[in-house]
Amino acid sequence: MLNLYTRKGIEGSNPSLSAPRLKAPLAQLDRALDYESKGRRFESSRERTLPVLDVDERFMREALALAAQAAALGEVPVGAVAVKDGVVVGRGHNRREIDRDPFAHAELLAMREAAQVLGVWRLSKVTVYVTLEPCAMCAGAMVQGRVERVVFAAEDPKAGAAGSLYDLLAEPRHNHRVPVTSGVLAEESSALLKGFFQSLRSRRADK
Repeated sequence: MLNLYTRKGIEGSNPSLSAPRLKAPLAQLDRALDYESKGRRFESSRERTLPVLDVDERFMREALALAAQAAALGEVPVGAVAVKDGVVVGRGHNRREIDRDPFAHAELLAMREAAQVLGVWRLSKVTVYVTLEPCAMCAGAMVQGRVERVVFAAEDPKAGAAGSLYDLLAEPRHNHRVPVTSGVLAEESSALLKGFFQSLRSRRADK
């Protein structure tokens, strides 16, 4: 049963989350300038047609809590949970700076843990909740992993691959398409992202 803000598509070992806080690199500051230069950034621009299911908000709040943990560690605050049959089977938040790993995106970590917990690579009964629209890498992994559904909060007009910049999850040439629900708790996610980048700029200005 889906009760959507919007729906796109026609078919459809996680490391410790604790680590010493790191100083944010200049690359993150550059990204902040991209996202807050002008126009809307990290926001859902799609029309909301129906109220979101309580279950979507509940799991998105879990993802937002993980995003807040990422921010506390100096990472861009994005969090994700993978859910099967109403149970969280995978969790992740951004760890690229901590792990020095270009693949350590929240969604990929949550999906990796889900695959390990379930003992399968095919995540055909799994919904991924993530606080920011997936990038091309993560969207591609969702297609390859046969994820059943994706729910995200804020849009990413600079790198989003679930409808903003690309629409890989609904690409008709793929042999698997992933239905998408967007805009769930978008304001909370946007506020977390904007606050993080504002703090980065303030610290940079104080130096």
